[in-house]
Amino acid sequence: MITISLCMIVKNEERVLARCLDSIKELMDEIIIVDTGSTDRTKEIARKYTDKIYDFVWNDDFSEVRNYSFSKANMEYIYVADADEVLDEENRKRFYQLKKVLLPEIDIVQMYYCNQLKYNTTYNFDKEYRPKLYKRIREFRWHDPIHESVRLEPMVFDSDISILHLPEENHGSRDFSVFQKIWKRGEVFNKKMLQMYARELFITGEEKDFVEAKGVFHEIFKEEDRDLEEIKAASLVLARGYHIENQVSEFFKYIMKDMVTEPSSEGCYELGTFYLEQKDYEEACNWFINAIEGSEAYLNILYQKELPLVRLMDCYEILEKNAIKIGNHNLAEQYKTVRENLLEKYSNDLE
Repeated sequence: MITISLCMIVKNEERVLARCLDSIKELMDEIIIVDTGSTDRTKEIARKYTDKIYDFVWNDDFSEVRNYSFSKANMEYIYVADADEVLDEENRKRFYQLKKVLLPEIDIVQMYYCNQLKYNTTYNFDKEYRPKLYKRIREFRWHDPIHESVRLEPMVFDSDISILHLPEENHGSRDFSVFQKIWKRGEVFNKKMLQMYARELFITGEEKDFVEAKGVFHEIFKEEDRDLEEIKAASLVLARGYHIENQVSEFFKYIMKDMVTEPSSEGCYELGTFYLEQKDYEEACNWFINAIEGSEAYLNILYQKELPLVRLMDCYEILEKNAIKIGNHNLAEQYKTVRENLLEKYSNDLE
């Protein structure tokens, strides 16, 4: 049976830490907790489970803290958990079975990360694989009887273990602050960081967050090596930012960068919202329908589902009332019928 070090980084997790540790403690051979500045009872709770608690001065770099936590591990494998995760009884049994049978050549084990859409996390799938278990010391071996070579790619195993993600709060404001500090230090955003920033903005961002983010995303258009996906993400963020500031020409400049490629649901929704504000309800309806049926979400799956659908229902309700006001009851009935048909067609997306 393999041995496992649990490595966690925490800060002010008194409400959820015990729940997490109670669900996985029996599976771990060592528990390592790195605290980045808790001011609540987090460390007091952690001491009930381990004496391997370390302080780390937070420097806006999650990778550095993760690396520090890994440096304290002593077992064969390292399991990474966040405090808002829970492993239920069925998946504890699966995990225990995995401990018994895991082959030594496996470097990484992926597990299902579940319940994401309910809590506005930065992912567009309710259930998806994430690497969770890592071999602490990787061995390099030669393979092939002739033209032999060293296997450089890690051996990854996709398990059937499902981890419940049950956060008590959203970390968007914390993450936006980190992104801004990285930019102000003059660091270049790689593709992954850029897309995660854009995705998190469209999932949890407030208006001020979009406006503040414009500086970061303007930089993308100054760099020649950025690909279409990065330009698309930057265009959507900038279009939203300029829309918020009511700078119409700049709004259309960037929203059209999305339209001339393969229009996204986010871009169609933004145009629908613009025309709704202009009280051009028919045109708004066209764009909200495009968001649902004629395009795909790029950053937040909800822009292809309930968000444009709710706005679409609002538009048809306004059109119906306007038709009644001018005495055109036949037209009002048509709008009502369209609204009811759409509601029936997409009722599952509103649940």
